[in-house]
Order: sequence, then C-alpha cells, then structure tokens
Amino acid sequence: MTGPLLETKLRVPRRRRSLIARPRLGAALSRGAEAGLTLVSAPAGFGKTTLLAEWLAGAPPGGASVAWLALDPRDNDPALFWAYVLAALDTAAPGVAATARSSLQRPGPTIDAVLTTLLNDVAALPHDVVLVLDDYHLVDARDVHDGMAFLLDHLPPQLRLVIAGRADPPLPLARMRSRGELAEVRAADLRFTPDEAAAYLNGAMGLALTAPDVAALEGRTEGWIAALQLAALSMQGRSDVAGFIAGFAGDDRYIVDYLAEEVLARRPEAVRRFLRRTSVLSRLGGPLCDAVTGEDGGRARLAELERANLFVVPLDDNRRWYRYHHLFADVLRAHLQDEEPDVVPELHRRASTWHAQHGEPAEAIRHAMAGGDLDRAADLVELAIPATRLGRQEATLRRWLEALPDELIRVRPVLSNGYAGSLLVRGEVEGVETRLRDAEGGLGTAAGATVVADVAEFRRLPGAVAVHRAGLARMLGDVDGTMVHARRALDLIGENDHVGRGAAAALLGLAHWTRGDLGAAHRRYSEGMASLEKAGYLSDVVGCAMAVADIRVAQGRLLAAMSTYEWGLRIATGQGPTALRGAADMHVGISERLAERNELDAAAAHLVSSGELGEHAGLPRNRYRLRVATARLRQAAGDLTGAADLLDEAERLYTSDFFPDVRPVPAVRARLWLAQGRTDDVIAWAGERGLSVADDLGYLREFEHITLARALLARHAVPEATGLLERLLAAAEEGARAGSVIEVLVLLALAHRARGDLSAALAVLQRAVTMAEPEGWVRVFADEGPAMATLLRAVAKRAIAPGHVRRLLAAVEDGAGTPVEQDLIEPLSERELDVLRLLGTDLDGPDIARHLGVSLHTVRSHSKHIYTKLGVNNRRAAVRRAGELGLNG
Repeated sequence: MTGPLLETKLRVPRRRRSLIARPRLGAALSRGAEAGLTLVSAPAGFGKTTLLAEWLAGAPPGGASVAWLALDPRDNDPALFWAYVLAALDTAAPGVAATARSSLQRPGPTIDAVLTTLLNDVAALPHDVVLVLDDYHLVDARDVHDGMAFLLDHLPPQLRLVIAGRADPPLPLARMRSRGELAEVRAADLRFTPDEAAAYLNGAMGLALTAPDVAALEGRTEGWIAALQLAALSMQGRSDVAGFIAGFAGDDRYIVDYLAEEVLARRPEAVRRFLRRTSVLSRLGGPLCDAVTGEDGGRARLAELERANLFVVPLDDNRRWYRYHHLFADVLRAHLQDEEPDVVPELHRRASTWHAQHGEPAEAIRHAMAGGDLDRAADLVELAIPATRLGRQEATLRRWLEALPDELIRVRPVLSNGYAGSLLVRGEVEGVETRLRDAEGGLGTAAGATVVADVAEFRRLPGAVAVHRAGLARMLGDVDGTMVHARRALDLIGENDHVGRGAAAALLGLAHWTRGDLGAAHRRYSEGMASLEKAGYLSDVVGCAMAVADIRVAQGRLLAAMSTYEWGLRIATGQGPTALRGAADMHVGISERLAERNELDAAAAHLVSSGELGEHAGLPRNRYRLRVATARLRQAAGDLTGAADLLDEAERLYTSDFFPDVRPVPAVRARLWLAQGRTDDVIAWAGERGLSVADDLGYLREFEHITLARALLARHAVPEATGLLERLLAAAEEGARAGSVIEVLVLLALAHRARGDLSAALAVLQRAVTMAEPEGWVRVFADEGPAMATLLRAVAKRAIAPGHVRRLLAAVEDGAGTPVEQDLIEPLSERELDVLRLLGTDLDGPDIARHLGVSLHTVRSHSKHIYTKLGVNNRRAAVRRAGELGLNG
C-alpha cells in the first residue's frame, strides 16, 4: 500500500576505517540497556551515527538483534513511517511484523491498533531487539510522535528503542527520565577528548602533530568531530601545519565552509563537478548519478570517494547506495548554487525523471518541486493520488498540495477535488467549498483550459465531487444538501466503484436518520455496507453496522439490532489477531441490548471485553458510549454516584462522528438526576435547553422531550405531562419509532395511574407489554420501580403476555431489593393522591390546605382516609409506605 521501500534505509552503516575506539561511549550505551529508550541527541557533526554503528558492530547487550532505520523528511507520513519501522523490525526478527504489516495495509485500523499487534508479537519473541531510529529530528509530524508515545508507553521487555537526532524529540522524556526509563548521550559526551583527538589526528589521519598543536586544534573545535575531520583533510600534504592551526578560527558554519573549500580545492575539477552536481540527491547510486550528471562511471566514482574518506557514507553492504555527510552535502549544494546555478533545475529534472521511471513517486515529486518544475510536480501528485488514498497517506498528499501554488491547482480539477478530500478527512470545512468549485469549474471548462494528468480519475470526478459535497453539507448540518448531493453521487458513480457508492449511500442514510425516516435510513445504510464490503473496506463496514443497529433500536427491533452487532463483531474480529477498528463499539452495542433485556452480568462482560480491546479498537464515539453504557449498569446496581461520574466523563468525551445526537448525554444525566430526586435540577436543565410542552416535536429532540415528561410527572404536573406524552406518542407512531412508542406508553400508564384512572393506565400498559414481548424489552418497564410493579400485577390478572409480565415483575423485584407489595384493597382517590404527595413535602397542614384551596378540616379528613388505606398511623409512615408502593410518583 505504501509502495516499494528503500532497503538502504534499513542498513546499519559500515564501520569506518579511520574510526577511533571510544569504549567510554559504548559502555554508556550498554549501561542504558535497562532503559526502554536511549536518546543520542547532539548537533550535526558530533558522530551520532558513527557511534551507534560502532556500538552495534560489537555484540549488543544480551545478544539482542538489531533493527536500523535511517529517517528522512518523507517519513513524516505516518503510514510510510510505520511501514519502514515494521520493515526494520523484520530484518531483526523475521516475521515479527508480518501481522502488523498486513493490518497497516488494510483500510480501517488505527496506528495504535497496528502497534498493539506489533507489541504483542514482539513480546512473544525469545530474544531482545534493539530498534535504532537515526535522524529522528527530520520527523515533525504530530501523528508520528503520538504513535511513538504509544509505543514507548507499552514497550515489552524484549524491545529497546534508540533514537538519534539533532534535537530532543517531542516525546514524554521527562516522565521517562523520572522513572529511570531513559538513558541519554549528549553533545558533551560525544565531543572528542584530547586523547581521542590525538588518536584521530595522528593515528587515523596520519598527521605528525605535536601535543600543543593537538591541544590547540582540539580547543578551537571544542571536540567537534566534523570540524576535526575537515581540518585533518585540509592539513594533509601541508608543510606549514602550525600556521594552519594558528589561523584556524571562526564559528561552526564558517569553519565548515572554510575547511570544505580547502578539501574541494585539492580535488580535480572532474571530481568537484561530480560532487557538486550529485549533491542534489538524498542518496547516491551509480545509475542515478549517471542519469543526473550525464556522464558514465558513477559507481566507480562513488567507490573512489569512499576510499578517500571524503564524507561519503555507504548505505548497504554491496556498495550500491551511498549518501553524503549532511554537512558536507550542505556545503556542496552551496557551491553548486554559487558556481553553476543555471544547471540546478536540469539536475532536478533528470533526477525526477529517473525516480519516476523507477517507481519512486515521492522522490520524483520532491525533485520536480526542488527544480521549480511545478507543472511536472502537479502531474506527478495527481497521478499519485489513488495510491496515497489506498495507502492512507493523507498527510503526504496534503503536504504536496500545500507546496503547490493555488493558481496551478485551480486549473487541475482532479487536484482540486483531492485537496477538498484531504481537508474533509481531517474534519476541516474551511476551504473545501473553494476547492470543490474549482473542481466543478474544471469539469465545465472548454478543452485546453483544464489540465488533466490522470484521465481515469478525471472520469470519476463528477461522482467524487458530489460525495465530497455531501460530506461537507453533513459537516455543516445541512440535511437537505446532504441528501441532494448524495443522491446525485449515486446517479453519477459507476456500479463498479464500490467505495464511492458505499460512501454516498452511507451519507444519504445519515440524512434520512437525522430526519427520523428510519426505514429509508436503514435501506441506504444497508446498501452502503454492501458496497463497502465488496470493496474490502471492512472497518467502514463495521462503522455502518453500528449505525444500522442504532436505527433498529429506534424502530423497536432489539433482536435485529443484536444480530447486526454480533455480525459486526464477527467481521471486526475475524480478520486476524488484530481486531478492526470498531470491534470495541460492537461489544458496547451488544452490552446495551443485553442490559435492556435485563441480562446485566452478560452486559457487563461485554463492556469488559470492549475495554480490554482498548480505545484504539473503537470508533471516535466509543469513548463516550462505553461510559454511558457502564453508567446504566451502575445505576441498575444502585450506584447512582458512580453512574453520575461516568456520565460527566462521557459528556467531556462526546463526539458526533456524523451520527445524529438522538440520545444526548445531558438528557441521560437528567434522567439520573430524577432517580436521585433532583427534580428541580432537571426542570432547570429543560429550561436551559428551551424545552416546553408546547414545542413542535421532532425526532432529534424526542429523547429530550420524553425526559421533560418524566420531570413533569415527578413534579406532579400530571395534566401537562399527559398532554405532552400523548403528542409524543402520536409523533413516534407516525415515524414508526416503536422504541419511543413503548417508552411513552409506559409513562402514560404511570400518568393515568397518578390521575386515578386505573382503567386507562392498564389499557396503555397492556399495549406496551404486547409490543415489548417479541423483542425482549425489560428495563424500560423495570426501571420505573414499584409503581410499575403495581400496574404489572394488574395486567397479569388479565393474562396478557403472562410469561413476559412475570419476567418484568422479577426484574422490578430484583431492582427493589425486596418483593413488591400487592395492590391496595381500596385505591386512593385522585384528591387523596394529591394530599399524599404534599405530605411528602415540608408543607404543614394549613399550607397544604391553602395549596389545594380547601379547608384544614378537609385535609385532615383526607389524611385519615389515607392512613387507613395504607395501614399506617402517622404522616411519616404514610410517606414511606407510599414510596414502597410507588404512589408518590
């Protein structure tokens, strides 16, 4: 998916012949074997790479095998970076990264999921591995650093990481340092000591310097190895070495420039020209150098430069690939620009052509841009879009596009559309409309005004633009626009473009779902799932399964929802040892369905399974859905405080992920407040949300309005609650939302009972039970407590769904902790119920009389009747008994 990898990046550099043994540094590296991370951090030219190569050429601690990766700026793309890391580890332990690589190449899994698989496989190795990442300072992508932090947080004992670079990486170094998990080698450690400088200058370089000369040169360079190396090359063959050393001065940059000039000046012009012109290359090979210079003999020339120790670093054992020392390359490029500026664009053009012909589009694009040939660069980027999309290298594509001028992109509709997609995939809307307009403008432009490099992508462009427009409309909350553009996309996209059709169908399903048209939403989502499955985008299929199951729940079809979640779980976990992204969501969905069926232990087990998979195995919504589902189980167990804490956390973690927010976390928390007796807080919440009994009713706020009805019942505003519930019932029935219908019927039964109309209460409750039985709805009844049990017992006497009613009663009794009492022999009248509810307040007798508009004598008479019917003899006992019977709701 990421294209061919450069094997030379995976080779440990060869030891240099002029190397000076530095056992003190090797010992420091070996002592760090107990640390998870060893950091070698120093400016350029301090011998970081040379030190590591020398250390690894010996026997790494514990007989560990070595994985090496030399990084470059292209590795800022997370997919490419991790592809190289996996390849490097496979060189040290063949096969250890095979499963992770397969997962990385499939659409869907997150980097964390891929790394989890890798870490598990590394942890099973019988030996240790040292992974060295050289030149890490060239990586600045936040996504890569996040993955590295995850890797460091979960390092198994078998893996030790070594990072070398010119700056400290943005990783949790302070935390690791405080835990003793970090070993460090820095510039002060790497500087040549006087003895090491003497050994290098007089031994390796063959100079006969006096001790004062060595001390002077070491002092001037402050042990900087690159400067000493350049100085040694400059002094070879000089007669006045002392004079050279005496005149040696200046800061680092000028030292390098001066010494490089001295080195270059002593070489034949043919060599200097070769060095200058090949300095544009990030790696050097014989055929590539020949193509760039227009001369033959590149391979022999590179071997000659290596033998002369002229800052050429071999990248493989076969001497096929090399690179220049970074500082030396900088100086060579400066000389090229000064002496031959006119040839620079042609050198880059030749390099770009060679890389393109050899299947290396990233290097081809880099050279085209460096040479100022932006039209060619744009062509190459356009041709690379399908591969970057397939390989999930969105960061690379975005970086290329940002490097191209807008005026060039605007006349290229395929590039404009690709730019829009790269913005949307990161959740950005600013600039998308402009890019899509440019793409559409290119479709309608006369021949010759539009530039097209990829004809196949251009032919697919109308449908692709429509999909992006639908996605933009959905992000902006424009339901009508989403539907219009998604339908147009389906009309335009070919039958064999399964990814495009799947995306368009899913976007259309989202729009229908938001509208409350559940039947149409289910049909479209099912179409999208089928298309994405044909395309092999299984993680996206799992995401669609979650939406389809949620829609089924709203339709009241718990069994179908459970089947969908179970099917999605099989898809997510049946592709290998690593679960696809979305597997954790399937466990949460199954748990929620089991909880509604009152299978609470099984529900809890699935939540544990979801948590064990980790957040990386879940879609963005799963972080908050997991906590909401856990809160529900806590509430069922009577832990209201724990449930409240989880809901607060869920609200902080909420993300829509394009799904309509039909069960807002604040509304779920408001229902918990009702269970805690915080009715006033719920009424205040409803006011903040602008909820009232007179609102126009719609699907998106249905859950909130039902919550308001619950609050009104708790406040004894029975007429207002009843009116709202009857309107909600009509709306839910019209929208075929059986899940809401069942809940509203349950609340209407309680409302009618509170009014003293037992016949009406039983009528609506019988209907709710009849609807609930085939699908297994339980908690929607059981959560209402003793008041519901009283009504269910009356329903049981009518032999309505007797088996399910017994199940419901058992659930209520389990939740209550003690068996629920029988109905009263003589029911309380409506006025007696009013008095009973006020007895549970702080109002005294005269206040109750004034509140009800009756005399104190009447209140006392009602109270006496209430005590008799409840079998108690005082106010406090009456209130307690009413709670047991559910008469104070």
